[in-house]
Amino acid sequence: MPPTRQIQSFYTDGACSGNPGPGGWGTVVYFTDGSVYEMGGGETQTTNNRMEMQAAIQALKLFRASRQTEPATLYTDSEYVKNGITKWIKGWKKKGWKTQAGKAVLNQDLWQILDDLNSQQVDWQFVRGHSGNEGNERCDRIARAFASGKSPALEQSSALDMPVAGVSDLNAASELAYKTVPLSPATSNTAMMETPDSSAASTTDDLPREVRVAQLHNLIETLHIADEIAEEGYLISSSELADLMDVNASAVTSRGDHWSWRNWIVSRVRREGNQILWQLERIDQVGAADDE
Repeated sequence: MPPTRQIQSFYTDGACSGNPGPGGWGTVVYFTDGSVYEMGGGETQTTNNRMEMQAAIQALKLFRASRQTEPATLYTDSEYVKNGITKWIKGWKKKGWKTQAGKAVLNQDLWQILDDLNSQQVDWQFVRGHSGNEGNERCDRIARAFASGKSPALEQSSALDMPVAGVSDLNAASELAYKTVPLSPATSNTAMMETPDSSAASTTDDLPREVRVAQLHNLIETLHIADEIAEEGYLISSSELADLMDVNASAVTSRGDHWSWRNWIVSRVRREGNQILWQLERIDQVGAADDE
């Protein structure tokens, strides 16, 4: 009988076309014997943050099913997920799933699942996205493929060659199976986050009414996050701001030190380590302050 192997690490990532819009998640599992197991899936209407969380949830489901007692590292390029599960969630739970401002925590349903699945054996680590890290780049490709309605080839056969502690057949574990959800036509970032052009508008108009309503709900969720960041005076990194806007971090840093996005003025505050920290201020409140 071949020796039982251990899960060494997970890489997780999420993607969303439009944010909100069609999204996908990807999870890559590395074992101590060098083999790899990949998972992924998609949803028709979601946000980038929810897909980042879904990827981590699937990783933790596999880890729990394995009954492994040795620690494993989970790498995510979402500081929202990493900070949320390791720092912010304690305060949210004490306040009855309310923020410091007394508002309901966004994505509470997924945070509760993550909290239930999390354990001391999981070492959460942040990895910078699009920095050449093999695991991060691979799960990014998986997530983006599902977000665009494709079904990428996933490396899974090697995971069945050797037993995982507590799991004799990964395919038999229904909670580990990935699902390909038929996605509606992808909506571009420009259509959702900036002023839409006529072609983007026609694509949105072609969607069923219930899908368009769901897009609006998800957009409102994104705007609420930005409003809370501005209201509380939080400083956020370039990667966190890029997640919020659903753009690459380079698209944030290339805009300069002071610019506007939707209802907010975005200002560069300072550099902290390898990250630039930004502040969001409501445009209407900035104008009101100038009038006083």
